Amino acid sequence: MSWTQSVTQCIQSGVMLSSVEDLAESNFLVEHADLYTSKTSGFWIGIYRNVNGQLLWQGNSALDFVNWGEGQPSEDQLDYCVELSAFSGYWRILPCSSQKGFICKKPKIHPLLFALYLFTDAKKDKAHGHMNMWILLTLVLIILLGMGFMIYFLFKTKIQSETEREARWHSTQLEYSHVLTGREDKNDSTNNKEKN
Repeated sequence: MSWTQSVTQCIQSGVMLSSVEDLAESNFLVEHADLYTSKTSGFWIGIYRNVNGQLLWQGNSALDFVNWGEGQPSEDQLDYCVELSAFSGYWRILPCSSQKGFICKKPKIHPLLFALYLFTDAKKDKAHGHMNMWILLTLVLIILLGMGFMIYFLFKTKIQSETEREARWHSTQLEYSHVLTGREDKNDSTNNKEKN
């Protein structure tokens, strides 16, 4: 397939042409691409050149890792596309109409965006979407219940410690007033007289 056909095929599947973010990922792709070397010598990856001439991944992220073959890329090939060699893993520029295999990649989803993904996915398939909505609602309720219990126990502990502190303070005050007034001794002596 051409690069454009490959992009279209990936997008129709809900994914993008692969990006290669580091050497480990490049080695992984080459290792698995080696299984298809009898069918193709290389695979389209998701690099494109924007209107400013800057090379970007299909998801509009910068190329933090590159693995260009020798002499690549050349400036006279600005409107060409990028292939990952199935043999070496190096990248090279080819005419976009060349017939190559392609590798699609599902983009990473940030954990905080998972709930948003569930909600937007609900619009695509109503039956499945209702189930996702219930799962999301259940998760929110569980989180709210957990926070409620936590607040309740923190408040209860704070009130309990304040009550204990007040009780100790009153006890100390009572003992201090008994010592100052000597009431405890008088009561003891009065009690002793009554017993006799």
